[in-house]
Amino acid sequence: MTKYKTEIRNAKVGERILITRAEYAMSSYKNGDVFTVNSVGINGVRVGTEPIIWHHEYEVIVGEHTPAPNLDEMDYDELVALSESVMKALRIRSYKLGYDQGRFDAEIEESHGTYEKSDQQKRDEIVARAKEDVSALVRRYFTARTEFIVNTEKRTVVALRKSYRFGYVSERGIAKCAPDDCFNAHIGKAIALRRALRLEVPAEYLNVPQPTEVRVGDIIRGTYYDKKSTYTKTVKKIEDGRYFYDSDYDFINDADLVIIDDTRAGEGE
Repeated sequence: MTKYKTEIRNAKVGERILITRAEYAMSSYKNGDVFTVNSVGINGVRVGTEPIIWHHEYEVIVGEHTPAPNLDEMDYDELVALSESVMKALRIRSYKLGYDQGRFDAEIEESHGTYEKSDQQKRDEIVARAKEDVSALVRRYFTARTEFIVNTEKRTVVALRKSYRFGYVSERGIAKCAPDDCFNAHIGKAIALRRALRLEVPAEYLNVPQPTEVRVGDIIRGTYYDKKSTYTKTVKKIEDGRYFYDSDYDFINDADLVIIDDTRAGEGE
């Protein structure tokens, strides 16, 4: 089954779209259908003889791929055929490049490196994508007002979609942070809003790496010298080898801190 990479934005003439949120029962299209856009209007697009498809009913296709076969479901003969095809492709590629496979692998590593992003870098990128995702979804699904309820104590985010005219809640979604995970309201908003809109939640939002670098604005949990009790503080400043809080500080080299909330509200985040 073909998988599509999509973007949430208004389509242009000639682009393909994937129906992800068909709303009208009388329509001849359904979720999963793919069309090529013939014309674009303020509120939607037209494809072939179909009636207008509203902008919030589709996503723009920017790439596609066919998932790799499940090796566990293939029988012996199918696995042999697949292996032979892979080895043949590798031999042809190496021949065209003019050198053996070992040299090919070495030069690929030299050209592109084996750089692996840190967990903190991966988390930063996912948080940034979550912010952009929320902004794009709010703009796209403009037919209702979007509100968020962030409860840092319960570590939850609720997304409410309310009627502009009557104020009632038409759609609701909730995200709850696992007890051992670091809470981030931006990721929570993206998850909750997608659930409210009945959209797929990207796996990266649900499996985001934990932060490893304490920053200004983070809420941390530290352990007192007796190792029996803990304290919760917000990092106000990092300077001269110390984490400063409201009235005290920890030495960076000695502090054993756990970041429990890296939303950093009010810190330019």
